[in-house]
Amino acid sequence: MTTIGIIGSGNIGSNVARAAVANGYQVVIANSRGPETLDELINELGEHARAATVEQAIRAGDMVLIAIPLKNVMDLPVEPFEDTIVLDANNYYPQRDGRIEALDTNESTTSELVQKHLPLSHVVKAFNNIPAKQIPTDGLPKGDPRRRALPIAGNTDSAKDQVAHFLDDLGFDIVDLGPLSESWRVERDTPSYVKYTTKAELEELTADVERVQQV
Repeated sequence: MTTIGIIGSGNIGSNVARAAVANGYQVVIANSRGPETLDELINELGEHARAATVEQAIRAGDMVLIAIPLKNVMDLPVEPFEDTIVLDANNYYPQRDGRIEALDTNESTTSELVQKHLPLSHVVKAFNNIPAKQIPTDGLPKGDPRRRALPIAGNTDSAKDQVAHFLDDLGFDIVDLGPLSESWRVERDTPSYVKYTTKAELEELTADVERVQQV
């Protein structure tokens, strides 16, 4: 059984955990306050979930979701992520993260910064443009014409393939934006951000989008 490591037990982390467990995955989840603070969530998730330290969750996961504020990502240890598929759900919020020049000037994307911090991992952008509470509720069977599509981006095709399989299991179609440098197309203030779209609709919105400077 595939295990999803989750760093962060807030809205995104907890809702990805709910969706993963409901679709047959094991979950190991960690937060900054320690495993003992996750009893309520683990009791809700059931026998296929357990709490751990951050490093334990990283090492346990076949894939690891980072669902913490961007300003805290740079505090994560680097070595445990070696050769790990990392799902990056971040968006840049200057009022929370502080000003980051590389993002303000569009020299980088959030996922490229995560990849730079974790150079031995395989970062894939995922879960950043769907409201967290809709992650466990919006999945539909393959072939349903109303099936929601989620975007991914990454520099490693094999990692993207595995993430796409995970999202398909959760009930979502996939739109591959290409490398991490293109992940800006679905970030905050873009037309597709938190919008329910089918695959065709998401492909159209992400193809015709203007990149603006962050404010």
